[in-house]
Amino acid sequence: MANTAQAKKRARQAEKHRLHNTALRSTLRTHIKKVAKAIETKDKAGALAAYKEATAVIDSTANKGLLHKNAAARQKSRLNTRIRALA
Repeated sequence: MANTAQAKKRARQAEKHRLHNTALRSTLRTHIKKVAKAIETKDKAGALAAYKEATAVIDSTANKGLLHKNAAARQKSRLNTRIRALA
């Protein structure tokens, strides 16, 4: 357990960051699942709309350092490939 005031403060901050990151990660996964669900139901228009929202969330999490930029690019690329395969 933290003994110094600085260590106690860092522990408090780490907990706040952990909760914030968990919420962001949850939002990211939710948006990806929405695109996947639209793809499964063969709803290309819905998939494109969900993809547009998901792209913004993916880029946002990558900019915040929660997701590596290459991982973000890979996620977007794979979703886009699946959407284009619907045609």
